[in-house]
Amino acid sequence: MTHQPSPASDAPVSRCRWAETSPLLRAYHDEEWGVPVHESRMLWEMLMLEGFQAGLSWLTVLRRRDGFRKAFAEFDPVQVARFGEADVERLMLDPGIIRARAKIQATIGNARAYLAMQAQGEDFSTFCWGMVPGAPVYNTTGQVLAQSPASQALSKALKARGFKFVGPVIVYAWMQAVGMVVDHDPACFRYGVTG
Repeated sequence: MTHQPSPASDAPVSRCRWAETSPLLRAYHDEEWGVPVHESRMLWEMLMLEGFQAGLSWLTVLRRRDGFRKAFAEFDPVQVARFGEADVERLMLDPGIIRARAKIQATIGNARAYLAMQAQGEDFSTFCWGMVPGAPVYNTTGQVLAQSPASQALSKALKARGFKFVGPVIVYAWMQAVGMVVDHDPACFRYGVTG
């Protein structure tokens, strides 16, 4: 199927309930959430943002996404991997991001882990999508899941490569966001739209 543009704002449309709570969430839902992402750097960026979201709402992250991009050099892993303690302190003072020391340090370490995979000939996108055979996978359980066997396996594999803040719940949310898992409500206008 092809990407469907956002419906006209005055047209009645059925969406996932969580997307109706804010215009920013609605736009994210309609244009990004669940659209398959295959570009390695963008997959890494989204995984880092999901890590920052842990314990908070996704809306909190969306409101600061531009600030995160500016603070983390547009999520260029090469540049982020060079960050040192002075950068951590600088970021701890940046009101444009979520100022959590452990998450900031994890992002720097995760840039290094990403580059280590690359240096060993392991493409991040190929690795991640390869962990989810047959993706995108439709959640047909009728329940809103917090994690899955696939997110548990992918979390374990990422941790083995040195990644932090990649527990199975964070990884499942990321898999939903980047289109590995389709968790739109079956009544949602985005259900079954894969691009």
